[in-house]
Amino acid sequence: MDKFLYQLGLNLKLMRLHQPTGIWLLLWPCWWSIALASPGFPSPYLLALFGLGAVAMRSAGCVINDMIDRKIDAQVERTRMRPLASGLLTMRDAAWLLVMLLVVAGVVAWNLNRLAQVLSLLFFIPVLMYPLMKRVMPWPQIFLGFTFNAGAIIGWAATAGEVPPAAWILYAACWFWTLGYDTIYAHQDKRDDARIGVKSTAVAMGERTRSFVTAFYLCMAVLLARAGLKTFPQPMLVFYVSLVLAILHLLWQIRKVDLGNPQDCMRKFRSNARFGWIIFLGIVAQKII
Repeated sequence: MDKFLYQLGLNLKLMRLHQPTGIWLLLWPCWWSIALASPGFPSPYLLALFGLGAVAMRSAGCVINDMIDRKIDAQVERTRMRPLASGLLTMRDAAWLLVMLLVVAGVVAWNLNRLAQVLSLLFFIPVLMYPLMKRVMPWPQIFLGFTFNAGAIIGWAATAGEVPPAAWILYAACWFWTLGYDTIYAHQDKRDDARIGVKSTAVAMGERTRSFVTAFYLCMAVLLARAGLKTFPQPMLVFYVSLVLAILHLLWQIRKVDLGNPQDCMRKFRSNARFGWIIFLGIVAQKII
């Protein structure tokens, strides 16, 4: 029993369930699109289904990332004790865990409509490719944004059976959001990344990071407002109030983050889960009033 619990603990650590921020960041584009595409209050069934899918896919992404990056992770202070990098789990252990997570994700996709199923399959291919991007792209976060925000498209398709222009605008907004928050996240490892040759926006931008992140977040806010304009009947007072509050949160991130302090970068990165709640509650409130 002790061995089983130890193995289970390592698997949970490999899935990063003790760090749920990534799950929230994967989930918010899904829930935002479901809420925007719904005629009224979003379907609790779809919200729960995409919640399970976000846990499975984010966990699977962590496993794939750690399998590919285990040698790099062993050279980075923050990641050297991850189960694969430290040798506590084998590649075979990780492969079995990955299969189980993909089965769960497949069951979730099976319960969606045909368009959402096709889109889920198409977006899964880039998920496999992302860990390789940090070896070839100076801004791998660009590719991450394309993969991590697929839920903005899939959620809309699952709710409405179509992908209108508003869904693509939301997808673009989420892409800029990812560029911003993951650049802050990448500053945790910028010294190790520069030393071993791993590429990231944090390394590429350096002292210009704050200006770049400000631009990313501004584009995100403009596009999110545009998605609302194409979705809601006028007026949209509740949605705009939530958007203003969310923008103030992003400005707080930019102003207060200490890019030389890894712990503070992680705190500001995690705060994006709260940002997601502000937007989601604003959309739902606007829909039901």
